[in-house]
Amino acid sequence: METELPRSAPEAQGIASSAILGFVEAAEREIHELHSFMLLRHGQVVAEGWWAPYAPELPHMLFSLSKSFTSTAIGLAVAEGRLSIDDAVLSFFPDDAPAEIGEHLAAMRVRHLLSMSTGHAVDTMPALHQRADGNWAKAFLECPVEYAPGTHFLYNTGATYMLSAIIQRLTGVTLLEYLRPRLLDPLGIGQATWETCPRGINTGGFGLSITTDGIARFGQLYLQNGAWNGQQLVPAAWVAEATARQIDNAPSENIDWAQGYGYQFWRCRHNAYRGDGAFGQFCIVMPEQDTVLAITSGVGPMQPVLDLVWEHILPALGTAPLPANPAAHATLSRKLGQLALPLPEGAVSPERDIPGGTYIFQPNQLELQAISFAFGPAGCELTLRDPRGEHHLAAGYGAWREGVTTFVDRGERQPFVGAGAWVDADTYHAKFYYNETPFCVMMACQFVGDQLLFDFSVNVSFGPTEFPQLVGRLG
Repeated sequence: METELPRSAPEAQGIASSAILGFVEAAEREIHELHSFMLLRHGQVVAEGWWAPYAPELPHMLFSLSKSFTSTAIGLAVAEGRLSIDDAVLSFFPDDAPAEIGEHLAAMRVRHLLSMSTGHAVDTMPALHQRADGNWAKAFLECPVEYAPGTHFLYNTGATYMLSAIIQRLTGVTLLEYLRPRLLDPLGIGQATWETCPRGINTGGFGLSITTDGIARFGQLYLQNGAWNGQQLVPAAWVAEATARQIDNAPSENIDWAQGYGYQFWRCRHNAYRGDGAFGQFCIVMPEQDTVLAITSGVGPMQPVLDLVWEHILPALGTAPLPANPAAHATLSRKLGQLALPLPEGAVSPERDIPGGTYIFQPNQLELQAISFAFGPAGCELTLRDPRGEHHLAAGYGAWREGVTTFVDRGERQPFVGAGAWVDADTYHAKFYYNETPFCVMMACQFVGDQLLFDFSVNVSFGPTEFPQLVGRLG
């Protein structure tokens, strides 16, 4: 990691500490699940905060904010003369082309992948995931192309995967390996991982994890038209083209999703632009105000987050430094140093003995077969069993307890923190944050005789967030 980004009091960069405090307080009141933010003005970090158990050193899943990094890789490859955005997509995958090539597929160019104007009527990503042999490129090329490329906007994560596949075809290395010496290392983004498809190609449209600081550096690079520490990392012409309106994406129920789309960047109101990802991951660039705002979150609707930015931050970005205000700055700093997501509230121990043993469930949507509890003075150890085996979670009393568990969708070992409390004599609540992701798992456990009434929910999801109550019986 290179030297830290420079820091400044907000007033010195023309923004009142009270305005930033207003943004933070409104977010806690109305959004509830911001995980971090970093605000840069004139290249200086004027405010930053992480809601515990999230922390500066932890990477955060970016979801579709990954797409803006993939676009950047294409811009770098174009500058190196490896391809043109007017190259036919089929030209990179001659062995994966379908037996019959329609005119729309034949007309598809790299620029159409970039601008989400491939001509597909539905996102191709489900078809890629369903491909039995793991050949996602072939699956993409076999999807029907209903419209002439360039005429129809459709948010299409499979298109971004194809950009990643093109980079790997051209360079022989993954997208992440390609970006490491050209972008990530020069920017000082040390921590970075990227998910891959079954054939080892970075997923492109999602799957990148970096820190909030890394998001902010990426946004500042774009604000500086691709220049960083005297070096032109990304051509200025590419920055301008990628962040300009390349295709109309109206109408949309969310106004900031109807301002036009560039090359894997969204246009915003107020002549701003952004990369963004599901559940509230943002890299917002405001060129006219010389400002960058990086945000990570665990939210459902994302428009309310932007609404707070336009309501509280944007109007406060003055054109000249403000008089120093040590008291207001101290109040803001104190608030930022105390940010925390709420722990479960309640007692440390139950008011009666809880039957030990394992509670067995009937077949259910969660595929949860059994759960057991080991309550102690420091918290609770939970063991959950499903078709993949046993998974362990630990929840502290009055504090987050760190651990690693396989209790996630794919069964991979995942860091988490957990906390729990007794809300009454019979009912125990626990929360588990996977604090390198947006996700929080919540469990409500009511003990009634030899039965367990078990309610399971998650804060955000691409599917349901709440599930039918399960009834477990001591086995």
